Amino acid sequence: MLISKISVLFYAQCSLIYVRWIKNCHMKKIIWTEYLQYRSLIRGYDLSTIEQIIKYSQERYFDTENQRLITIGKHNNQIVAIPYKKSENFITPITIHRTTRQQINFRIRTGRYTNE
Repeated sequence: MLISKISVLFYAQCSLIYVRWIKNCHMKKIIWTEYLQYRSLIRGYDLSTIEQIIKYSQERYFDTENQRLITIGKHNNQIVAIPYKKSENFITPITIHRTTRQQINFRIRTGRYTNE
C-alpha cells in the first residue's frame, strides 16, 4: 500500500512538472525571423509544423559548439533540428535543417549536444 501511494505521488509530481513545462511553452510567443521564413520556404518546411515541433517536442538539447538550444522533431517523415533562442516570454527559432539519428547520436556521444 505504501509503495502504491509513493508511486502515485511520484507520478503526480512528474505530471505536474510536465504540465507546467507544456503550459510555459504554450504561453511563449514565437517570433518568426525573416531568415527562418526564407529558409523554411526554400527547404519546403511549413511554419505551423515548425511551431508544433518547437512547442511540443520532448527531444531538446543544448549545442555546446554554437551555444544554442536545439529541438528535434519530424517534418514530413524527415528528422529536423531547429536551433532557437528562448527568453522569458519569447521563443525565436533561428533556422531549420534536416538531420539524421546517427548525426544526433554522434553529437550526444562527443558532448556537442547536452541535455537542456
